[in-house]
Amino acid sequence: MASELPDEVIGDAFDEAEAEAEAAAGGRGGSPGERASPSARMLRLLSLLQTHRYWAGVELADRLQVSARTLRRDVDRLRELGYPVLASRGVAGGYQLRAGAAVPPLLLDDDEAVAIVVGLRAAVAGPVAGIEEAAVRALAKVAQVIPRRLRHRADALGAYTVPVPVGGPPVDAGMLTAIALAARAEERLRFGYIDREGAATHRHVEPHRMVSLSGRWYLVGFDVDRSDWRTFRLDRIAEPLVSGARFRPRPLPGGDAAAFVRAAVRSAPARQQAEVLVWAPVDEVARVAGRWAVVEPWDPARRAAATEPAGTSGRGRLERDAVAGRGSGDQEAGGERHDAGPCRLRMGADDPAWAMLLLARIGAPFEVLGPPELAEHVRAAGRLFTSEPPPR
Repeated sequence: MASELPDEVIGDAFDEAEAEAEAAAGGRGGSPGERASPSARMLRLLSLLQTHRYWAGVELADRLQVSARTLRRDVDRLRELGYPVLASRGVAGGYQLRAGAAVPPLLLDDDEAVAIVVGLRAAVAGPVAGIEEAAVRALAKVAQVIPRRLRHRADALGAYTVPVPVGGPPVDAGMLTAIALAARAEERLRFGYIDREGAATHRHVEPHRMVSLSGRWYLVGFDVDRSDWRTFRLDRIAEPLVSGARFRPRPLPGGDAAAFVRAAVRSAPARQQAEVLVWAPVDEVARVAGRWAVVEPWDPARRAAATEPAGTSGRGRLERDAVAGRGSGDQEAGGERHDAGPCRLRMGADDPAWAMLLLARIGAPFEVLGPPELAEHVRAAGRLFTSEPPPR
């Protein structure tokens, strides 16, 4: 979806005669960019300026396939339309779109427009605190101008997809915005931070990306004082301030911010480790729980030496296990034998409720070998789901 430029842009100012004159100025035939109509070049130029904070003049002209002279004229035309385009001179000179007093029209393709509508709908009930009302107002504005064909696509996605809220600490929308702007501007941040041991620290960080994982927001950045890449939970960050110092972006190890966060979360030492036998193929369990747990084959020879089971699952055994807190794991719900497995799953269990939810998501019989807190949550769930309801 592209915002329409004023009619006069399409009329006298950018008529075909001017397009032909500019193509001739670029040499016989000219480059593809020079041969394009001025209005098409304007849309392309504006789209590039909106997707990058700063463009070197040479790089921008190369992307548009036009001469530096044509680029300057197109920038001047954007300024006449009210877009505040800043220019810097010199060898490293370039252009950037400055924030103005009002938000100028944005250029969006069809997929981007649908993504905005779906994203705003999700934000209304999302984990970012303080953004719900703003998301509703923005959604109402977008709904008024989005083409009907795109509205149908967005409505279909909203009607036939059911987001499952993942519990997590809320994050202030202002903090998200401030950190995102600092990352975009390539400016260092200073903030207070509470580490996993509960100690208060002060950090000086080059922000790279923010990642949402399992209901929590994380910042991936280079810790200047520690000379290493780190992940920071946003709910533990206090008063992020831009230091004013610019930085040259460093290559992130592995290049994937989401994978970096998953690896950091998985390798973080947990106060308690859960060990569970799951009666399902290793690949199936890993597909569901592999982001948060280590899944490996279980050697039947080790079965006799295993710790006495602390808890189990399976609808056919829940009532018995709610009392005994143990089970063989060799039967499925209903008493039929389960031939797959077991495999061993190891994960952090500092939050037993979350670990039990992950086991429930796997959807296979399991035995909890430890810790006792997780086994107690399993037994409590067994008592809850097998108890008789109170009389009406």
